[in-house]
Amino acid sequence: MKLTLKIWRQKSADTKGRLETYNIDGIEEDMSFLEMLDVLNDKLVNEGTEPVEFDHDCREGICGSCSLMINGEPHGPDRKITTCQLHMRRFNDGDTIVIEPFRAKAFPIIKDLIVDRTAFDRIQQAGGYISVNTSGNTIDANSIPIEKDKADMSFNAATCIGCGACVAACKNASAMLFTSAKVSQFALLPQGEVEAHERVMNMVSQMDKEGFGNCTNTGACEIECPKGISLENIARMNREYLSASTAG
Repeated sequence: MKLTLKIWRQKSADTKGRLETYNIDGIEEDMSFLEMLDVLNDKLVNEGTEPVEFDHDCREGICGSCSLMINGEPHGPDRKITTCQLHMRRFNDGDTIVIEPFRAKAFPIIKDLIVDRTAFDRIQQAGGYISVNTSGNTIDANSIPIEKDKADMSFNAATCIGCGACVAACKNASAMLFTSAKVSQFALLPQGEVEAHERVMNMVSQMDKEGFGNCTNTGACEIECPKGISLENIARMNREYLSASTAG
């Protein structure tokens, strides 16, 4: 398979970037997208050219660090996958593929295809936890009765891997889907009730401080999310925020 790759190259956040064109062949359809980039980088290194910088870690769709815009779509043309799970069989011989970093004010470019997503970490640090008294004899979590539907919804929200596809897909670069997933995974459980009001107020406040945009309910975030996080979480977070705002 022969391909033309148009890849965003940028040395740092303070320099201007541009799309550069690379021609590559010998790509097999069973390769993953990241394996294809590995082949390109091997070629560039052998030619004495600086390789393309991109993030990756687990290559199993767990960590979310392999976030790329591929032909204008976060993680590429497939659904409910990360970039590392995308295979070259989704492309045709002779295709031109445009590869860019996630675009958002709150995700500044570090280099080439790597962006700084620590804004997500700060949102989670603002309230994405529960306080449990571990002194003495603690109560086994399994002894607390939880309705199965709420447990399932909490688990589904907790599957968010924080890749940022929701932000990249949103025309406003909103982080509402990510933040609401982190709020929901505790809001649905009795263990999360103690800090419920403080949690949602702090996390939403931090989200706004980071410069993310507002949600307009177009639904692009849910469609592009590799874990299928539901828009229902945004509605739940809005209810939690209203409750916290009017409490006491």
